[in-house]
Amino acid sequence: MKVRKGSTYIFHASFWDVADRRSNTPEEGAVVRVVHPHGCPPPNAMNHCHVETLAGAFIGLVSCNSLTKVRP
Repeated sequence: MKVRKGSTYIFHASFWDVADRRSNTPEEGAVVRVVHPHGCPPPNAMNHCHVETLAGAFIGLVSCNSLTKVRP
């Protein structure tokens, strides 16, 4: 799945995020926003992207397969 910078998604951990679980990995069902930090690869590079909370706290790198678009 392709993601867009600035869009919001629901996080449901795919295999890669389960296998490489870190302390800053979002909780299951968390709503996150895709960001593009300076000096980092753009979203969708190697099917990964950087995310932050809706409050603006940086979370880190997750697989794009773990994200589902928030439906209005």
